Amino acid sequence: MARIVQAIDPRAGQAVVEIGPGLGALTGQLIDAAGRITAVEIDRDLAARLRESYPEERLHLVEGDALELDWTSLADSLGGRLRIVGNLPYNVSTPLLFALLPIAGRVHDQHFMLQREVVERMAAPPGSKEYGRLSVMLQFRYRIERLFNVAPGSFHPVPKVQSSIVRMTPLPVPQVPEVVFEDFGAVVTAAFGQRRKTLRNALSRLLTEVQIRDAGVDPGARAETVDVAGFVRLARDFGRARAAS
Repeated sequence: MARIVQAIDPRAGQAVVEIGPGLGALTGQLIDAAGRITAVEIDRDLAARLRESYPEERLHLVEGDALELDWTSLADSLGGRLRIVGNLPYNVSTPLLFALLPIAGRVHDQHFMLQREVVERMAAPPGSKEYGRLSVMLQFRYRIERLFNVAPGSFHPVPKVQSSIVRMTPLPVPQVPEVVFEDFGAVVTAAFGQRRKTLRNALSRLLTEVQIRDAGVDPGARAETVDVAGFVRLARDFGRARAAS
């Protein structure tokens, strides 16, 4: 845990938010470094235990589901840009990463411990077998860095999966491509929904072959070969076509 805290490098006065503190293995070290943090915990029993361990002036505890939390309101209440950390369970990791996308502009950085395969997908380059919808949607808005792996023996009980620590740094607004995000999401989802098909077929309900080619993308290519910039161009053309219809 010390290596994880060192990588996060929390400082006093920063708006540190921990998702899923559980038994508090990381919580105490974050508090020691930052002075006071906010934690989001869905389990009532664990929340009660955390309240017994840390006073309100050190730990602001939010009981609830991080997937349903109003993150904008939380950011407003804490002030400043959020530093979000957590050990995310595999079954909610992807939905939660998508749930945090709308507040990327309110975030300084995010550090998560995730299943290693998920981190590999997040950071995957075009053309690799791991590159997919998750890669494109997150790389559109963040710089993704896989920091290091965490051995199963670091946990008790020992899990059956390997874990990795990932750092997600929101891109500065001038670097975020100008495109309607809903259009971007629709194109990426359609392209990877049938990833064995060519874009000509996978995007047939959204774009014609000519429109795909006009966006500078080969209609005969498959989704895993197209970089984020290519999907942005496709989404712009889709948006124009939708507006004209």
